[in-house]
Amino acid sequence: MHTYLDFERPIAELEGKVLELRQLAAQDSSMQIEDEVGRLQLRAQSLITDTYAKLTPWQKAQVARHPGRPHFCDYASVLLEEFTPLAGDRLFAEDHAVVSGLGRFRGRAVAIVGQEKGNDTTSRLARNFGMARPEGYRKVQRLFALAERFNLPVISFADTPGAYPGIGAEERGQAEAIARATEACLALGVPFVTVIIGEGMSGGALGIAVANRVYMLEHAIYAVISPEGCASILWRSADKTQEAAAAMRITAQDLLELKVIDGIVAEPVGGAHRAPAEAINAVGETIAGALDDLSGLSPAQIRQQRRDKYLAIGRNLGG
Repeated sequence: MHTYLDFERPIAELEGKVLELRQLAAQDSSMQIEDEVGRLQLRAQSLITDTYAKLTPWQKAQVARHPGRPHFCDYASVLLEEFTPLAGDRLFAEDHAVVSGLGRFRGRAVAIVGQEKGNDTTSRLARNFGMARPEGYRKVQRLFALAERFNLPVISFADTPGAYPGIGAEERGQAEAIARATEACLALGVPFVTVIIGEGMSGGALGIAVANRVYMLEHAIYAVISPEGCASILWRSADKTQEAAAAMRITAQDLLELKVIDGIVAEPVGGAHRAPAEAINAVGETIAGALDDLSGLSPAQIRQQRRDKYLAIGRNLGG
């Protein structure tokens, strides 16, 4: 069953009427519903198009968190062949919020890492809702070392509400692990492409996303803190969440204008959750193009391009 967001209530009502008509027709074969169903579907599609063409930043945050949105494992199962997961950080434990491994992307051997939130209660608990602990970021460092050693391009998919803030994680060096993972991102001498597929929050996302090319899905969000966290700090009130979302400039469109990201991957009308296969294919095309562009560069050029990119972001935002 489709999950509707708060601002989608008019859409839900129209699509609900279509479902009711189909159920009635199933009980009475003499009913002629095609014309009415067609009319309602056209209205619903028009309403979806209009609604998603003018989403507010807070509404985009809701779409980015939609439970039906494709997650990392959905992308990996479609885009990768011969995927071999690599578990554990060789220091403490396996972190199920971060999935990493080796595989083939359109015939090209790659190293891949992504944050996985899970898609039901059981898997979300097992994945810790996509919030990685220090061992997750140390596993990322291990993967990057393998990629460097065997000259494998790196692809990462960021989708997390942030790194896990629990006491155990802090005791095991959460901040240090994220900093080391970010340092490992910058040191890579192989092409590195990141896609923000949902929410990329704080250092939790940066630890796998400081890449040569960074792309965002059209309705993804990317920021130093969640809108709720910002509202609680600046206004000490959850009622200011929408204002915080707007002020923080968290949307793909804002971040492309600020030159923080390199491009936007268009989503199907109504969001990636309405047509996951179409969204996954669009992401695959974007990654393939980016890897082709970076494939002719030497390790020194790869590192220099990445360094220049992030220094330019600082100059641009600072100016």
